[in-house]
Amino acid sequence: MRIAAVDPNTAPHALGELLRYWRGVRGVSQLELSLEAGVSQRQISFIESGRSVPGRETLLALARTLQVPLRERNALFLAAGYAPAYSEAPWNAQEMQRVVGTLERVLRQHEPFPAIVLDRHWNVLMSNEAAPRLFGHFVDLAARETPRNLLHLIFDPEGLRPFVEHWDDVARSLLQRVYREAVGQVIDGRTQGLLDALLAYPGVPRDWKTDRSATLPSSLPFVPIGLVDGDVTLRYFSLVSTVGTPQTVAAQELRLECMYPADDATEAAHQRRFAAPVARH
Repeated sequence: MRIAAVDPNTAPHALGELLRYWRGVRGVSQLELSLEAGVSQRQISFIESGRSVPGRETLLALARTLQVPLRERNALFLAAGYAPAYSEAPWNAQEMQRVVGTLERVLRQHEPFPAIVLDRHWNVLMSNEAAPRLFGHFVDLAARETPRNLLHLIFDPEGLRPFVEHWDDVARSLLQRVYREAVGQVIDGRTQGLLDALLAYPGVPRDWKTDRSATLPSSLPFVPIGLVDGDVTLRYFSLVSTVGTPQTVAAQELRLECMYPADDATEAAHQRRFAAPVARH
């Protein structure tokens, strides 16, 4: 592939630093990237040293090979002096209408159990009616700023935290999820800020990165979240869905989380407490 001449209006060193950063994140050498992307190692070296700016297709091949998230791919294109390749319109923009409409249907169909749509930083963008019925049973949701952040709701001592069974284990699991489920498995600045804010709450376990112990039932193939409601503990687990083959930043960053009862007792108790009343005509 041709090595483009350096445009004086670009910042080739910034591009080189970004490419080197993503290689480090993925743990690949220049040679490994060269073989996977079909770009010569010499060209990759020239890009990283700031001696050249690649063509758009070459840059796209490198970004795809390194599994760079779409938002960060745009940063690579800008650093190379190109226009962004992916729309960064908000999640509720016109171009997202089909996706949002589908999510609304899924949310409705998941009643009477909670389902929510989150952005990459765990802010609640959409929910069905069951979600506020459940969470609002324990917390005054009207007193919390919108968009409400699910993690803050769980970690805040004045939020759900006093009602969460085995809170230390749940906190460790959720902090690990932030890393595991970050878009492209990369912790951006805002996600790091969110982690810092969560860790600033009192009593958050500091061994969350390395601790593997759990007092939760070992027979379960997941870590449930239990909410203690008087003499009953409601236990749930989640299925998380994302948009396949996203072509916009918003589509890639949306996450649908559907909560299900983890046992028969929870399903029965949830139906009694939180099922919506039947409308009378």
